[in-house]
Amino acid sequence: MRHISVIVATLLLAGCGKEQAAPPAVPPAPTFVVQAVKDVAIHPERSAPAAVVGKNEARISAEVAAVILALPVDVGQRVRKGAIVARLDSRDAALAQERADAALAQTQARHAQAAAQFKRAQMLREQNFYSAEALTLKETELTAATADLRAARAQRDTARRNVEKHTLAAPFDAVVRARSGQVGELAAPGAVLLTLVSAGEVELAAPLQAADAGSFTSAVPPAPTFQSNDVIYPLKLLRISPTVNRDSRSIEARFAFSENAPSAGTEGRLVWHEPAPWLPADLLVRRNGRYGIFIAVDGKARFHSLAAAQEGRPAALDLPPETQIVTQGRHALQDGVPLQ
Repeated sequence: MRHISVIVATLLLAGCGKEQAAPPAVPPAPTFVVQAVKDVAIHPERSAPAAVVGKNEARISAEVAAVILALPVDVGQRVRKGAIVARLDSRDAALAQERADAALAQTQARHAQAAAQFKRAQMLREQNFYSAEALTLKETELTAATADLRAARAQRDTARRNVEKHTLAAPFDAVVRARSGQVGELAAPGAVLLTLVSAGEVELAAPLQAADAGSFTSAVPPAPTFQSNDVIYPLKLLRISPTVNRDSRSIEARFAFSENAPSAGTEGRLVWHEPAPWLPADLLVRRNGRYGIFIAVDGKARFHSLAAAQEGRPAALDLPPETQIVTQGRHALQDGVPLQ
């Protein structure tokens, strides 16, 4: 009897367990959220090394052979346009100018004499006291004296110009970058004495890869900036060179400063944003070994592959801004699945 009681108790417990078992849980239907490309796209920040350069940079050279008497400016000094930056010994040139002035005076006297003789000959010819041949001779002498006078004036002007070449002035407001000549040296024609760079007119020069050139022709806000020593300067694109540097395989872009500009020689980085839309890395999905996104087409999910996409990195988009993409529930999707 004891064994029968145990068996009955066991059966009763087993029956009770079957009645208390919970039904299997039904997984909830996935929730899908779609958003327009323009609402989720990003514009990655890009940068490149850049430096501030003077719009004008002049190497002040000697035009004549002469001893350097004075270089009244030093490296780093600001000079105004027209300020004297070098003086050369002009004594020989001054003597040459005196000779040219004396030669001009002699020529002017001969020209005045020839003009007076021709005028007197004309009067005598009108009274039939002078032959036509003699008048023609006087006219020829006056013509020759006039030519000599023009040549003498040109020589005088050349002598003056040579004197002026011994005094060198700044061609624009500038800062002295380098001083190559020394007082007491003999400067040869073409020898660089000073290097001047624009003080006020500066530009930003940045080497870019050829593929980045289009980033500025259709740039999106914010505008490109120059960042140096934690200071940000707004920029405006001036031009992009159409030629490629043979050594660096880069092209040069020039920018103007919209507001205050740093000094020439300042180095930093050019910062801009990609104009084309990019997809954040966390929205990418992988299907059949390819990365891409799911887009909503006629109520169904369609897988759109992005050829250049890489895991963990933003990907460039080639879709219109109004395209609807699945941003939530995408991991459970397959191509062609209806979106509810």
